[in-house]
Amino acid sequence: MLEKIRENSQGLAAKIILGLVILTFALAGIGSYTNSVDTSVAEVNGEKISQADFEKAYQNQRNRMAQQYGDMFETLSSDANYMANFRKSVVESLINQALVDQASADMSIRVSDDRIKKTILEMPEFQVEGVFDNNRYLALINQAGFYQSSDFRDYLRVEMTRRQLTQGLVASEFSLPYQETQLTALQNQKRDIRFASISAKQFEQGVEVSDDEINDYYLANQSRFENQEKVKVDYIAIDVNDIAKTINVTDEDISTYYQENMANYRKEVQRRISHILIEISDDESAAQTQIQSIQDKIAKGEDFAQLAQELSADTFSGENGGDLDWFEAGIFGDEFDAAVLAMNEVGVVSDVVKSDAGLHLIKLTDYQAEEVQALADVKDELTEAVSKQKAQDKFFELQQTAAQLSFEIPDSLDDAANATGVEVATSVWLSRFGNPAPFDNAKLIDAAFSDMIIEEQLNSDIIEVTDSLAVVLRLNEYQPAQVKPLETVSEEIRTLLIAQKASDKAQAIADQLLTAFKAGEDISAQLTENGTSFTVKADVARYGSDVDASITREAFKLPHPIEGAISATSVNLSNGDLAIVEVQAVKAGESTSQANFAEQYSQQLAQFAYQNYVESLREEAKITQRSVVDTASQY
Repeated sequence: MLEKIRENSQGLAAKIILGLVILTFALAGIGSYTNSVDTSVAEVNGEKISQADFEKAYQNQRNRMAQQYGDMFETLSSDANYMANFRKSVVESLINQALVDQASADMSIRVSDDRIKKTILEMPEFQVEGVFDNNRYLALINQAGFYQSSDFRDYLRVEMTRRQLTQGLVASEFSLPYQETQLTALQNQKRDIRFASISAKQFEQGVEVSDDEINDYYLANQSRFENQEKVKVDYIAIDVNDIAKTINVTDEDISTYYQENMANYRKEVQRRISHILIEISDDESAAQTQIQSIQDKIAKGEDFAQLAQELSADTFSGENGGDLDWFEAGIFGDEFDAAVLAMNEVGVVSDVVKSDAGLHLIKLTDYQAEEVQALADVKDELTEAVSKQKAQDKFFELQQTAAQLSFEIPDSLDDAANATGVEVATSVWLSRFGNPAPFDNAKLIDAAFSDMIIEEQLNSDIIEVTDSLAVVLRLNEYQPAQVKPLETVSEEIRTLLIAQKASDKAQAIADQLLTAFKAGEDISAQLTENGTSFTVKADVARYGSDVDASITREAFKLPHPIEGAISATSVNLSNGDLAIVEVQAVKAGESTSQANFAEQYSQQLAQFAYQNYVESLREEAKITQRSVVDTASQY
């Protein structure tokens, strides 16, 4: 195939096309191709939010929703109105983030490099057996899409800066005892109510729906009747874990690995030190005199720790007798490090050492000699390490083989499978979201729904799912997204429209009855005519009652009943029925003490404060929103 491409590229037609492309660049200039149109989705105080930023946030939010709600979200995503609101919420969130970032910058809120480093070192995700592991750190951030450490540090800096601002707002909120008393009393309030539910289903009899109405609804709600796009793929998977099971490890392999990685099995010499620091001001001779005086006192037997506590300029370590814990090179400079490394006897005190910080006297307080783990003691660990290393090397070799053969023979996976010793497998039907592993990986799904797979029906490129798994895909079967024919959904639409008309009829009757009821009329007869009557419920609680939640919610929104006025309303129930609700009496609730209530209430207040703060930023900001490209079809 490659040879055929090379031959065709030498033809006259290819040369003419290439010449025209070169001529176009020469006349128009490369700049005309690189000057892109402004595709930003919003602009906040002159700062643009790009389409790329939106798509990244949109995809992340879709993934979170898909993981949380599964098939339910797939159903929701077929609703064009829902997805329009979904995209709008993503843009609003990005605007709020931009406003918070700008406010942080205006207030000079910063996060130091040292704090970033400390945070990374302490993150449990990057630790192995409680100790930071740089290889794990790099692997995880690469897997998350941060291909340089600086990218992840920049991301972390932004997140920590935002957190500083929000924590400053949150920490300032508190609740007062009287507020807690009022709130618990409201929560414990009870109401006597009565309600009458009007069934919508009783009005379905005799409701007529024309073919035109069905057709109009069908045309206006195409997305509701659309089959989701799906694909089934054949694939080969090269897995380090499978390769490791076939690896043979010899004693020679173990010995060689042990020698090459001796540093991993050697515990270096460790020195614990204390120091006394005298700072050098304008008069260095005075500092020299002072440090010499301290040195004389030590020579005469005075306690080093006591002198450090009384005289050291390093007050932080001085409080602990000058203790600097186990020695780490590079803090006080080369001369200081050299002095420490020359000390091998516990209790010895150095001569005066000069550094940029001042003059030091250093005492060795503990010493641990070098320890080397014997090969026999770590043989099992070495065997596993060698097996993994060999498997990883074989993995890269097979990965290259699969990549080459699947490209050179793009209409079959058999050759690549035979060369790598794996079998061609077939996936289940895959959709854009909610797939089983390994197809819950975005890179695999992007490839499965790509033009290369579906339109051109070629093998995919080799896809590195993780550091230990690589996959090549090709199309097995494809089901495009398409609207179901009207004839297959007409009865569904008819049933839906009948229910809707019946509900509208129930709503009209409920409105009429409510108007009469609030005017003081007795509507018992009309309720009976509509197959219902009032149900009386006493001491209904705000939460946890046996009354329909919609009725309870509206009952607690209604005003207290007063003489000469009826406190009532109508309610749409979740099943399509209607209800008339009246509050007859309100009973004050008792103020009770609840565990952690003050903390929970303060958190609610803090959340409201943050929302109000962001709203105030929005009111003062200059915000321009543009139409958002519909990315739903891309994912």
